[in-house]
Amino acid sequence: MASRLSGKWVLITGASSGFGAAAARAFAAEGCRLLLGARRAQRIEAVAAECRKLGAPEALAHVVDVGNTASVNAFAEWSKSIVSASAAESGRAIQTLINNAGGAHGAEQVTQARDEDWEAMVQSNLLGVLRMCRAFVPLIQAPGGSIINIGSIAGRIAYEGGAAYCAVKAGELQITRALRMELLGTGIRVGTLDPGLAETEFALVRFKGDGDKAKNVYKGMTPLSGEDIAETLVFMASRPPHVCIDEVLILPTDQATPGKVFRRN
Repeated sequence: MASRLSGKWVLITGASSGFGAAAARAFAAEGCRLLLGARRAQRIEAVAAECRKLGAPEALAHVVDVGNTASVNAFAEWSKSIVSASAAESGRAIQTLINNAGGAHGAEQVTQARDEDWEAMVQSNLLGVLRMCRAFVPLIQAPGGSIINIGSIAGRIAYEGGAAYCAVKAGELQITRALRMELLGTGIRVGTLDPGLAETEFALVRFKGDGDKAKNVYKGMTPLSGEDIAETLVFMASRPPHVCIDEVLILPTDQATPGKVFRRN
C-alpha cells in the first residue's frame, strides 16, 4: 500500500548529517519529494543524491544558515519557486516542515562559558526555529500539513554544563506550544520531538572535535540512533489530518534523565 506521504513535499533543515540526514533518507523511502537545507554545500548535495537513489521523486539541496534572516528568507523564496508547480490555489504545497538545524556548543558551567557559544546556540536552536516558522508557515499545506520541531530532553530537565542549551531547547518547546495555539483552526499540525542521548555528530560538535570526550558520552550504554529519530518523524508526519502528535519525549532504555544513565562495565 502506498505511503500516506508518497509524493508530498517534505522540507528538512540541518539535513547534511545526524537526525536531518537520517530523516531525509527515511522520507525518501516513503516516496516523498524533498527540500533539504544545511550550511555545508557538498554534504547536503551528497545526501540529496543518496535520497534520489532511495526513491525520492525529487530531492533538492540548498545552502541555508537558519541563524541568518536573509539566508532563511532566500531559502523560502527558492522553496516557493520549486513547489509552485504543484501548489494548490492557496499557494501552500509543503506537507511537512522539520526544523532540525541546531546543536550544542561547549559544556562549560556558566562562569566559564563563552559568548560565542551562547550566541551560536541562541541563533540556531531558538531564533532559527522562529525564522523558519515565520518564513514557511504560508507555504505549509492547510489543512493536513505539519511542522515538527526537534527539541531535547534538555528543554525539560536542566543539567550542569548545559545552561544555555537547556534554555534554548526549553524555548523551542514553548515556541512549539505557542505556534500550535496560533495555528489552531488552520488544520496545520505543530509538534515537537525531544530526544535523549542519541549518537550522531552532536557530542563531537559540542566538544569542539574532541573524539574521546564525545565517545565517553555514550560509553557503556546503548544510545538512540539517527534512524530511531527518523522513524518517529515519519510516524508523526504520516498521521491522518485530524491527528496531531503534539509532544514526544524519546529516550534510550538506558536513560531516565540527563544525569541518570545506566552504564555497563
